[in-house]
Amino acid sequence: MKLVFCGTPEFAVGTLAAVIAAGHDVQLVVTQPDRAAGRGMEMQMCAVKLAALRHGLPIAQPEKIKKNLEFREQLEAIAPDAILVVAYGRIIPDWMLALPKYGCINLHGSLLPKYRGAAPIQWAVANGETKTGVTTMQLDAGLDTGPMLLAEVVPIAPEETAADLFESLAEVGSKLMVKTLAGFDCGTIYPIEQDHTAATLAPILTRDDARMDFSRTATDLLNRWRGFQPWPGAFTTLRGKKLIVHRMKVAEGNGSEGILLVEGDRLLVGCSDSLLELLEVQMEGKKRMAASEFQRGFQVKTGERVGQ
Repeated sequence: MKLVFCGTPEFAVGTLAAVIAAGHDVQLVVTQPDRAAGRGMEMQMCAVKLAALRHGLPIAQPEKIKKNLEFREQLEAIAPDAILVVAYGRIIPDWMLALPKYGCINLHGSLLPKYRGAAPIQWAVANGETKTGVTTMQLDAGLDTGPMLLAEVVPIAPEETAADLFESLAEVGSKLMVKTLAGFDCGTIYPIEQDHTAATLAPILTRDDARMDFSRTATDLLNRWRGFQPWPGAFTTLRGKKLIVHRMKVAEGNGSEGILLVEGDRLLVGCSDSLLELLEVQMEGKKRMAASEFQRGFQVKTGERVGQ
């Protein structure tokens, strides 16, 4: 097929490589403009642009697309059979949805209609799901509401983080996209409308999602930390300063919500149902360290409160 590929982060790179390897003709890669990043605020190319350069593919990086006549003419001249959209990060306008023969085909990181939105992988882990998956779908004007094409289930291991899951879903998703295109090519794909009554949302993450609420269960807090890797992570406050928690685990026993308990080298905090052991922490402005080193260095005492 003659394709246009829209994507930006590392999650999309495998799908681009897979459709090229399957023999499809990617005539244009569309990705976000280069952005200033890092301490030096130097212009950085995204992962998909770097991959497109390695493959020698034409690249477009429009700042806006809805009313961009030059970009529209460029795509109309290509007349693609399909436009693939994988974590592009932009709303696809109506004119672009209507352009290809097979529509705009999106790879979404959940089993739709669950976890529609910007952060499906993170929220699946944060909510303690034991399985998730990837879905190919035809985009429409709504938020991940278009008809589904193919889906594949992927288990979530108990200690797996969202960062781990991104890698496995990207690999499974790249193969599913190739399978989807093959289905269109031989007429075996039948779009299925989503059950909109079963939809759940996966909104974009904010820094405040990382704030630990010790009225939750210890397992809830651990799952949220797993889901919010590598960002926004998990933090609380101690003595009026931010305390980042880099590693934790559920521990047996009971305590008062938000009250620290020091047991030898162990640093624990009470949750609504049990205890959470803080394994590696970082006080605001200081280096990250094992909890045992932290409690000795800061003279942490049983009975101190976190989260206020």
